[in-house]
Amino acid sequence: MNPKGYGSAKAEQPNPRFLDAKVFNDLVLTPYREAKLEPHTGPILFEFQRHGMSSEEFCSRLDTFLGQLPKDFRYAVEIRNAGLLGPDYLKVLENHEVAHVYNHWSYMPSLAEQHQRMERFTAPFTVLRLLTPLKMTYEAAKKRAEPYTKIVEELPEMRRDTVELVKKAVGEKRKSYVLVNNRSEGNAPLTIQALRNALQAAET
Repeated sequence: MNPKGYGSAKAEQPNPRFLDAKVFNDLVLTPYREAKLEPHTGPILFEFQRHGMSSEEFCSRLDTFLGQLPKDFRYAVEIRNAGLLGPDYLKVLENHEVAHVYNHWSYMPSLAEQHQRMERFTAPFTVLRLLTPLKMTYEAAKKRAEPYTKIVEELPEMRRDTVELVKKAVGEKRKSYVLVNNRSEGNAPLTIQALRNALQAAET
């Protein structure tokens, strides 16, 4: 979700539909429910790009938004502002049983540090998104990974943190969802296979 308007002419204008629960319900949840997709899908993810709002304002607006959503869906929030990781954000997600999305992305802390800042999981499930190497732009990650046919560089810390978070979540009887992008290591299926092997090894 983007708090700004869309298009160059409106780039600095507030987006009137930002965190509008009625619009989200009408345009997303209603057709989603009518299509009976929920048994075949994971949680609904809300992705928030970096923005200029204070932590207090963002958490307040997010709290109101989540409080207006139907309770029969699972939700997860992905933030791109590392400064939001903390007690206010944690409290909002916990109050609504919404998961924090542990995202391995350019300008976020490592997955392990995100969990350290969050202190604990906030929902009966957890979500991880392995997107790009840390401290690398999307454009650079794309150029590095194309044409996505092989692992161009293993990311040991990312793999280790992913395995540890999944193990911890499963140990607490929480379901885990791990979403892998080609731009993380170059080929998502091969990264998934490596994570699967690591998890199996950890169980023996």
